[in-house]
Amino acid sequence: MAEIVNTHQAEAWNGYEGEHWAGHHARYDAVNGGFNDALLDAAAIGPRDRVLDIGCGNGQVTRLAARRARLGGATGVDLSAPMLARARSLAREEDVANAAFEQGDAQIHPFPDGAFDVAMSRFGAMFFADPVAAFGNVRRAVRDGGRLALLVMTPPGDSDLGTVFAALPPRAEPPIGRRGPLSLADPVRVREVLEGAGFRDVTTRLVDAEQIWGRDARDAAEFFAGWGPIRFNYGESGELVDALTEVLGRFERDGAVRLRGTARLVRARR
Repeated sequence: MAEIVNTHQAEAWNGYEGEHWAGHHARYDAVNGGFNDALLDAAAIGPRDRVLDIGCGNGQVTRLAARRARLGGATGVDLSAPMLARARSLAREEDVANAAFEQGDAQIHPFPDGAFDVAMSRFGAMFFADPVAAFGNVRRAVRDGGRLALLVMTPPGDSDLGTVFAALPPRAEPPIGRRGPLSLADPVRVREVLEGAGFRDVTTRLVDAEQIWGRDARDAAEFFAGWGPIRFNYGESGELVDALTEVLGRFERDGAVRLRGTARLVRARR
């Protein structure tokens, strides 16, 4: 892997966090996949486009983008070796030959200048050590007139996730704070970062989607308890799983635990 500057995130995504996401790729895609169409439509991928997927993780969005760019291709970049191994395996299984994956820190990765028509990310672009520098590097990789489409997290209180967090023991600092996952939750901050990086025509809007966390409350609770922010802040305990089971039971219907999720969809041009 090339040099990295985001060492804290590299440790997390090559440790427990990355292993958990790689080992439960289908479950995380069930949580986040409801947003795919909004992101892909915003990216407006054409059949000959060259697509960059930032923080691609297990590669579902990269593979979907590659199918739309059937005469072009899609490249996913991520810090996580476990998730990239899963992404490559899934691309082979699904016979998506025009999807490629690279390990690297998108903030400093040596992308070829103007190599891509569109850059995109599903919840993978909120963790940069220096977001202006990172998006400046992404901008350099996109051709003149090229597009940027991002999904970023919104505060949990804006969705059913807030109800789940409210049922957990109170903490001095919330499990998901303004740093990290919520670093781009504020549309004013998004505009400052992207315009500072040289993008133009920045727009944002809220989108929502159904997120499936498990087949029933207990199954969802056990998975939820293993999610990095929860495990890090609360540890592992039967009491935690019991509390989660109780609150997630409110969202059981039609054979699954279904939460309404929200995200901010961001678009810009180079």
